[in-house]
Amino acid sequence: MELYDAINRRRDTRAEFNGAPIEDEVLTRVLSAAHAAPSVGMSQPWDYVLVRSDETRRAFRDHVAAERDVFAASLEGERADTFSKIKVEGILESTLGVVVGYDPTRGGSNVLGRHAIADAGLYSAVCSIQNFWLAATQEGLGVGWVSFYREEFLRDLVGMPSHVRPIAWLCVGPVSELPDVPDLERFGWRHRSPLDTVLHEERYTAR
Repeated sequence: MELYDAINRRRDTRAEFNGAPIEDEVLTRVLSAAHAAPSVGMSQPWDYVLVRSDETRRAFRDHVAAERDVFAASLEGERADTFSKIKVEGILESTLGVVVGYDPTRGGSNVLGRHAIADAGLYSAVCSIQNFWLAATQEGLGVGWVSFYREEFLRDLVGMPSHVRPIAWLCVGPVSELPDVPDLERFGWRHRSPLDTVLHEERYTAR
């Protein structure tokens, strides 16, 4: 698969996982791609916790279900009806859970390039996730980024120290297919905007 194909085929996967195992060498390649991401000051401020335990995954699934209910309760009318059809996670259906942590202390107290933009380290960790996602797509794996959780709950669940921020739970595994249309478009929650709606020349222009 060419790079641009992987970029356009990538999907936030939820219902398509088939539960098949992930070969060790495939997982190593994907994690190595994630670890090769660019990082501010060469700090590499990410950690990956591989979660296979059914008990841990069920506990997280139950927490996410409760947070889904919290969000659902904030919606009314068409938004509530549309959201009710959307699956927000594939925690138990996927083969593996990968929790990504951001460690702002990695690289010491003087991270080159971060003195003016504290979030540059967080951006680096997100670049690592993007590498992971594209490599997984290349390998025929699905990835779903779960965001319906409270950070303190997930931090405690996987034993991260207090200074490490859990920025993602990634559902990972072989899939039966990757949908042609992303779920949020297919269900009518939001549609992808064309490039020219976000492109500016020289200075930001209000639209």
